[in-house]
Amino acid sequence: MAALEKIHILKFRNLSDQYFTPDKATNLIIGKNGQGKTNLIESLYYLGHGRSFKTKNLKDIVPFDDHQIQITAIVDGQKISLNKTREKSQVVVDGKKIPSNSFLSQLLPIQIISPDRGFVVGGVPKLKRSYLDWGVYHDNENTLKTYAAFKKTLKNINTLLNNGEQTQLDEWLVFLATLSVEITKDRFAYIASLSTVLKENKSKEFSSLVESPFDFIFKLQAGWPKEIDPLNEQKIISYLFNNKKTLMKTKHLNSGPHRANIDFSLDGQGENYLSRGEQKKMSFVFWMLQVLELVKNKKKPIVLIDDISSELDEIKIKSIIDFLTDIEVQIFMTDIGNNKLPLKEEKSTSFSIENGVITRF
Repeated sequence: MAALEKIHILKFRNLSDQYFTPDKATNLIIGKNGQGKTNLIESLYYLGHGRSFKTKNLKDIVPFDDHQIQITAIVDGQKISLNKTREKSQVVVDGKKIPSNSFLSQLLPIQIISPDRGFVVGGVPKLKRSYLDWGVYHDNENTLKTYAAFKKTLKNINTLLNNGEQTQLDEWLVFLATLSVEITKDRFAYIASLSTVLKENKSKEFSSLVESPFDFIFKLQAGWPKEIDPLNEQKIISYLFNNKKTLMKTKHLNSGPHRANIDFSLDGQGENYLSRGEQKKMSFVFWMLQVLELVKNKKKPIVLIDDISSELDEIKIKSIIDFLTDIEVQIFMTDIGNNKLPLKEEKSTSFSIENGVITRF
């Protein structure tokens, strides 16, 4: 089980030299707007992913008049130190530098749902792929090399197309087709696993979140035209070869796993026809399914929920907290504090945050 035992945020946005020992179960951080609640959630996400969910620019998260961010934590007895400047990024685990964020993600699997990141149901395809591939990776860590190879291959193809060069293009297109099938197989398998988890837990886990019975369906759109079988390598190769002239004109490859999407529906209604409230609820269901899938595979993530009461009513909040408490994952959630949340006192600790200063109640 992944669990943060001690946290030291030396420099991150308005958080400076903040040290606290979280509860192994539920941690509630209360504060008014602009005090640093989301910054804290963002810093924990950064520690597990090596990047922010809010911005790509380091300057946005570096404290004023400084040039770096620094976060240190003890995770299951191991010390993780993250130091990032505009020039370099360094992550050290028990005194040893790690070569990539993938090892960090394995050590510290962090799942988040936040209004700043957006909700997966009704969200843009890029967000859906992000949630999907986070789950695929943690479900099967061997996929990481495939994703990295695909990213490099796609970059090379787009460079050739942009420069109008056909030398070696066929070779790269064949390689991309092979990688595409591998990625799509893993995505389909993961979606099938989530559907099974939903079927097994529908009545028990989600009864107070969604009215039962309900028919929640999610289907992967692989990113290729509908007439192309995304699991048939030769069909993909033929499609790419037959459309080389078009690719040379557009100067980029606009089909493939990098264009994949998930189509959601609830009781026969497509996600775009669902109300905003229904989209939120089903986003939480999809997110909870991912947590259940990890737990089933004996990998318990750390869960981050930002500004929970602004998105859900008390009954649904209780349902989510009870669900996460029952499966014994560590939770960090923030709230403005206008209403008392239904927490179990023996399994939770509350903190206040004001002007970036974290204090235990």
